[in-house]
Formats: sequence, structure tokens, C-alpha cells
Amino acid sequence: RISSATSLSSAIVNTRLQELVKLFKERTEKVKEKLIDPDVTSDEESPVASPAAAPVPPPGGEVEGDKPSGDDHYCEMLCCTFKYRPWLDRLKSYQFPSSIDPLTNLMYVLWLFFVVMAWNWNCWLIPVRWAFPYQTPANIHCWLLVDYLCDLIYLLDILVFQTRLQFVQGGDIITDKKAMKENYLKSQRFKMDVLCLLPLDFFYFKVGVNPLLRFPRCLKYMAFFEFNNRLEAILTKAYIYRVIRTTAYLLYSLHVNSCLYYWASAYEGLGSTTWVYDGEGNSYIRCYYWAVKTLITIGGLPDPKTLFEIVFQLLNYFTGVFAFSVMIGQMRDVVGAATAGQTYYRSCMDSTIKYMNFYKIPKTVQNRVKTWYEYTWHSQGMLDESELLVQLPDKMRLDIAIDVNYNIVSKVALFQGCDRQMIFDMLKRLRSVVYLPNDYVCKKGEIGREMYIIQAGQVQVLGGPDGKSVLVTLKPGSVFGEISLLAAGGGNRRTANVVAHGFANLFILEKKDLNEILVHYPESQKLLRKKAKKMLKSNNKPKDEKGGPGDPLIIPPRAETPKLFKAALAATGRMGGKGSLAQLRWRLKELKAVQA
Repeated sequence: RISSATSLSSAIVNTRLQELVKLFKERTEKVKEKLIDPDVTSDEESPVASPAAAPVPPPGGEVEGDKPSGDDHYCEMLCCTFKYRPWLDRLKSYQFPSSIDPLTNLMYVLWLFFVVMAWNWNCWLIPVRWAFPYQTPANIHCWLLVDYLCDLIYLLDILVFQTRLQFVQGGDIITDKKAMKENYLKSQRFKMDVLCLLPLDFFYFKVGVNPLLRFPRCLKYMAFFEFNNRLEAILTKAYIYRVIRTTAYLLYSLHVNSCLYYWASAYEGLGSTTWVYDGEGNSYIRCYYWAVKTLITIGGLPDPKTLFEIVFQLLNYFTGVFAFSVMIGQMRDVVGAATAGQTYYRSCMDSTIKYMNFYKIPKTVQNRVKTWYEYTWHSQGMLDESELLVQLPDKMRLDIAIDVNYNIVSKVALFQGCDRQMIFDMLKRLRSVVYLPNDYVCKKGEIGREMYIIQAGQVQVLGGPDGKSVLVTLKPGSVFGEISLLAAGGGNRRTANVVAHGFANLFILEKKDLNEILVHYPESQKLLRKKAKKMLKSNNKPKDEKGGPGDPLIIPPRAETPKLFKAALAATGRMGGKGSLAQLRWRLKELKAVQA
């Protein structure tokens, strides 16, 4: 009885812990929504009280609802028991989406892959089965099985997927089932899909299984081009796929030509002349070899003998020159687009080197400039990030800036408590700069006009008598120079040297940008002023208390009056004397008034 009560109480505790975890997750999701969308109202709701621990029931009694049923499945992990459903139940309860976003849904891209595979089966195998004697009565059932499997994929694409695709109408995303179906039925895509499924297979009963009757299946080319667009949008290096696709175009043209050559040889008679295929060896490989030599115009082919052979060869030559030139031009465009960034980088670097050589810049400076170009390009993939983002709308630039910089900027003590929209505006003004090893980020005594946030790398703060001692090393996420943004008068001078330790990538916020932002946020401006004063006082107070060596003063401070002399002056004042001490006391009062 004691063991059963203990197990039951532990089960109750585990249930309460799971409810707490669920509450924390919901709270986290709300915070994420607030960070992503600034227009969301403030989430200052009172926290939901956690369920109180239920009293432990007496031994032998059981709380209704806490006892696991026999059909439930549990998975124990550490001290908690999590309920899960078997994969078969999850599969049964899965509901197909009522609408599909064709631009972002990966499941739709996967389905298009299967549709394209079925389309490629028809495009590549129909010519082979028509020209070469590979389709025989012994294996006809295998060919028909795959054919009708491809037809089934075509039919599912029409009935299940295409009628659920979302579309944009008047700026709105339409997800209504009836509207999506009507939009597909009125489109050119539906007409081509119906045409490619013409039931010409019924003519098999009259003329036999002729693969040419399945030629309309090749008309589903729109799915192929859509798959290309969706896949290129997903891949990080889409140019590799473009090169593979262009190569496949060339191989397919050679494939079709080899099929035509075998058909022409069979029409003339295998081995009847020196030009036709002689029927020896692997028929497809030998015909493909002939097609390569013809389309690429390598030469070394036997001369055609009959009129049919001469016309066929001429058409091959003309087609080969045209097709091969198109393939070369397309391959050039693909490679050029893939290396456009690298070409721009080389052009900028060559122009800079030419400029430095013209003005006879020292080699040490030229080497540092080259190093900066190479590191910036290899670390960022571009020379200026702003050039990439300038084409995006303002809202998208803000979303990207939040994902990249918000976690760092929100940790800056100076900006905590400020208006969140002000911080968002500030994120768009941040500028990325790369510093080389031993580059001075800022020097002591210079006017501070920027704040720095370390994105990658490290910087060192130098000080000491010689100005070369490392006082502290700042790592990624650290911030320095923030007080200079708000200091007035001469208080915005740098107090130490900051040097890059290795390659460092910093975000810079300039003072003029912050001033332009604060014009629209007066409350945040007052708060930042107060914080800046407090930070300046806290930074100067330790030095005054310790009395450490500071900067030399032009006018040294006045020495403090000795205590014994002060006592004598006070006694003279009380006695009302008129001697020299009284005169001196009167002069000291006058001097204090002038200083005040």
C-alpha cells in the first residue's frame, strides 16, 4: 500500500511538472511574437498560477483521471513520464492540408520531384522502346506496370495537389477550396494536364502496344519547369543544379538522335551499307557514339550512300550545330551567373591595386589592403552588405536586422529600458566593418563619434605607462564606446586605445544616426542622458577614490588648509579679535565666495 501511494504521488508530481513546462512554452512563444512583431500589444498579463499540488489520496484510493488507461503509451525520460502515440495512430490521424503554399511548402516540392521522375520516364524511355528492340512480349508486363504507375502519379497531381494550390488575387492569398479549384480549372496548366492523359492506350487492342501512343505523356513539361524554380529557391548553391540540368539537356538531345539513327538504320536495313548500324555489339552504345560524333561535328564518319541517308545526315549536321551552340551559350550564362560575385570582387580589387600603383602607395599598405579584400570576401561573401539589402523593402530589412543584431544590441546596458521601436530603427543603421590584426579601432584622446559592437573576433584595450599593456580583451557580443554617443562638450574623447586582436568584424553605430533617431523618441532620449551621466560618474569615481596617476593638470589644485590653522582662525572669530588672524580669516572667506 505504501509503495502504491508513493508511485501515485510521483505520477501526480510528474503531471504537474508537465503542465508547468507547457505554461513556460506558451510564455516563450508570446515573447518571441513580441520580438518579431513590434505592433503586438505588451504582454503584461498576470502570470497564470501554477496548479496547486493535489493532496495525496489515501492508500488504496485512486484519483479519477490520473490513472493511465491501458491503451495509452508512455515514455519515461529521467524523472518525467511523457505520453506519446504510436506511429500508426499518428499516421491515421494525419489530415492532408486543405491548401498548399507552392512557394514555401517543402512537401509540395517533394511531390513535384516524383511527378518529374514520372515525366522523365516517359521522355527518355518512349523513344528507346519505339526505336530499339528492347520491348518484347516477355517483358511487356514490366513496362506497362511502370507506365501505369506514372499515370497514377499524373492523376494524383491533378486531383489532389493542383486543386489545393494557393494563389494571389488582388493582393490577397486565396485559400478557399472552391476558388482554388476554379482557378486551376481555368488555367493553361489544367488543359495541358488533361491533354497529357489522353487515353490512347485503348488503341493497344487494335495496333498492339506501341510506345508512340504514350507520347502525349511528355506534354507535362510545366511541372518540370516549376520544379526547377522551386528547387533553385531552396538550394544554397543553385548554380550547381543549373549546370547539371544543362548537361542533361545535351545528353537528352544525343539520346534522341541515337534513337533516330537506329530507326533510320532499321529502315534502310541493318548492315546494308557502310553508313548504317551494322547490328554488332551493344546497339544503344554504338548508336549513341555515332550521335555524339554527328551532333558535335567531330567528323570521321562514313559517307552516306542513298538519298535518304544524305538527307538524314544533313539534318543531323544542321541540328547539331544549332543545338550545340545553344548548349554552349546556356552553359556560359550559367557559369557567368555563378561567378558574378567573384568577378565583381576581382574587378574591385584590380581597380584598387591600379590606383595604389599609380600613386606609388608603399607595399606594406598595399599588402594590408589586399588582405582586407581577401578576408572580407571570404568571411562575408560580399564587400558591402548594404548593397545586398538595399533592394529589399524596409520591413524585410528590419526583420533581417532583428535576426542578426537584436540579441547583441538588447544586451547593451545603455539601451535597456528604451522604446523597442527605437532599438529597431537603430538596428537598420548598424554598419559592418572588418578590421585587420593590430588595426587601431579607436585611439586615446580622439573624438568619439561611434559605438562598436563585436560580431566576430576579439579586440584588446591598451593602457599603462607605455600605452601598450593589455588591460582587458573584449570578445564577441561585447560593446564599447557607447558613452561617446551621448556625451556633450569635450566629454566624448576616447579614454584608451582599442586594437584588433586578429581579424575582427564589428558593427558600428554613428552618433549622427542615433541623434536622428532620438528626435522621434524624446522619452528615450531623456533616459539615455540620465544613464550616460550615471555611467560617467561610476567610471570616474574609482579613480578619484584610489588617487591613481591621472592626466597632468595645467593648474594644480589648491593645498588643503591645515587643521591647526583652521582651529586658530575659528577661535579668533569667536573672540572677535582684530589682529592679523582676523584679517586673514576675512580674506579666506572672500576667496571662497569668489571661487563659488
